[in-house]
Amino acid sequence: MSGRAQAPLAIVIFGAAVRPDGTPTPTLRRRVVAAAAFGRACAAPLFVPTGGSRDGRPAEAAVMADLLRGDGIPDSAIVIEGAARDTLESVLACSALLRARGYRGPVAVASSAYHLPRCLVLMRLAGWRVVRVPPPQAPAARRLARRWFWRLREGVALPWDVLLLVLRRLGAAPRD
Repeated sequence: MSGRAQAPLAIVIFGAAVRPDGTPTPTLRRRVVAAAAFGRACAAPLFVPTGGSRDGRPAEAAVMADLLRGDGIPDSAIVIEGAARDTLESVLACSALLRARGYRGPVAVASSAYHLPRCLVLMRLAGWRVVRVPPPQAPAARRLARRWFWRLREGVALPWDVLLLVLRRLGAAPRD
């Protein structure tokens, strides 16, 4: 066995809605469960839940961090990004957070199956080597029409976010 410490693996968990009472939705809970299961197979996981507050609700990242703690993940293995309001903001904020910590390794990406391709592409465009966390097996919605809504939404959101990210890199995109 080598005397060298294992380098951490950052696992970015993309947020999902939080209920008005502050409890996680099934989608949010499933994303955390998938990330935690993946992290248990890693030597030194660093969980990065991302997602801000909407409509006065608790931040998605804070709710995910509580779920991780409830699953036995220590605080030292959790770094919260609790300001991002959407997927692109999450990519940018997590990238800045990880780089500020001196992290240069690959980034594991955790989300739902319908959302994962966009997250992976955006993290790659942000300059990361990415690892796909196996998504939860449950569908994003029970009704077929609602599942298609999420898929079609992603079909529009992916090229839009790619365009915004490329424009940012060129210095031409508006900043909030």
